[in-house]
Amino acid sequence: MGLFRFIFSKTFLIQVVLAIVVLFILAFLAMQWLDFTTNQDQRIEVPDLAKMNLDDVEGRLDELELRYEILDSANFNPDFPRYSVIEQVPAPGKFVKEERKIYLTLNPSGYRKVEIPNNLIRKTRRQVEPTLRSLGFEIGNITYKPDIAEDAVLELRHKGAEVKAGDELMKTSKIDLILGDGSGRYRIQEEDTLNIDETTATDEF
Repeated sequence: MGLFRFIFSKTFLIQVVLAIVVLFILAFLAMQWLDFTTNQDQRIEVPDLAKMNLDDVEGRLDELELRYEILDSANFNPDFPRYSVIEQVPAPGKFVKEERKIYLTLNPSGYRKVEIPNNLIRKTRRQVEPTLRSLGFEIGNITYKPDIAEDAVLELRHKGAEVKAGDELMKTSKIDLILGDGSGRYRIQEEDTLNIDETTATDEF
């Protein structure tokens, strides 16, 4: 009966109450320490960095105590300045803690170069145009010159200079096509030249 009497004694009840109070105080202090060390109540809104250069990005993020890391460059976008931010993670408007790293994708300095493929000469216009467009080129002027093959590609030119297989041009470059007109004049001219040569040779004998 002594134990039962002690459990319900005033001294024991006071000790239990004190223990509960101490537990609550320790729990409260632990939560305050976690909030302080993890910045649970700190919320920094991520700014919109689109079209900003790195100098401006660094200054803006320093003000907010945020950091950044540059990812690989994306495909060139003419709507954004060169070397400016084209994408960011986290997105603008998101809330983060201080020292959070913002991942940036930059716009490159220009379009990448693309190699002119083989076997385009003497192919038809219908075959060549889709091939060039699929590589990112644009079709420029279409001109014709005497040749037996109608719409056959005789030459590729860029800014007046002839372009050959293996040459590299910037993506979106305009390529002019010189096609055969199908008149057959090239063959006729060759035949006329042969006839003249044969006539000359006969006269000499």
